[in-house]
Amino acid sequence: MSKHRPRIAIVARFAESTSATRFEAIVTARRLAEAVWAAGGEPLTLLAVDDSDWSERLDGIDGVLMPGGADIDPQNYGQDPLSDELYGIDPMQDSVDIGLIRYVVAKGIPLLAICRGMQITNVALGGTLVQHMNQPHLHHVASVTVDAHADELGLSNATVNASCYHHQAIDRVADGLTVIAHAAEGHIEAVKIESAGWAFGVQWHPEDNYDTERGQLEIFERFVRAAN
Repeated sequence: MSKHRPRIAIVARFAESTSATRFEAIVTARRLAEAVWAAGGEPLTLLAVDDSDWSERLDGIDGVLMPGGADIDPQNYGQDPLSDELYGIDPMQDSVDIGLIRYVVAKGIPLLAICRGMQITNVALGGTLVQHMNQPHLHHVASVTVDAHADELGLSNATVNASCYHHQAIDRVADGLTVIAHAAEGHIEAVKIESAGWAFGVQWHPEDNYDTERGQLEIFERFVRAAN
C-alpha cells in the first residue's frame, strides 16, 4: 500500500477577486478538491506559469486533473471568435493547459479532464469546439449513459446522473480521443484519451454530486487508484 495519498495536481484558474482576497486570486473549486480527497487523493493547486518545465514541476505528482473554467480562445483551434457569448478568455491559461496536456499524455501520467478540461484536451490534440451551443447546459442535470469503457472509467453502473454547466462542446474530435458517451441532444459527454496511463474526460462536473451519486465518486476513486 502507498505510504501517502496520491498527489493530484489541479491546474489553478484565475479569478478577478474572491471574498477571501483583496486582489486577484488563483482558485480551485472547493468541491473538486474535496472530491479528490474523498476518493483518497491529496489535491494540490498548480499555478499556471508560462514556459513551465513540466518534468521538474510534476516531480512527485502522481496524477493531473484538468478542471473546468472559462472559454478557450478559438484561435487555438484555427477559428475567429464567432459568438458574443465567449467569456473569460486568458491566453496564458490556454497555453499552460495545452502544454501540460500534451506533456501528460505523452508521458502516460494519469489524467482526468472535466468540462473545459475535456474541451481543451480536444483542442490540444487537434480538435475543434462548438463556440456556443444552441441549447447551453447551464445548471442542467440529466441522465448520461457511458457506451464504452465504463468499467475502466470506474463506473459500477454505466448510467450516471450528470450535473452540467457549459455552453460549449466538442465539435471535430481530435485524433487520440474516443467518444464514449453522448447527451440526449447529441453532443459529446465523455471521451477516452489515448495515453499509456489512465486518461479520460467528462463534459459534466462529477464533483457537483459526488457525495450523493455513487457513480461520480467512483470516477474520482478510479483516477486516484490509477495515480497510486
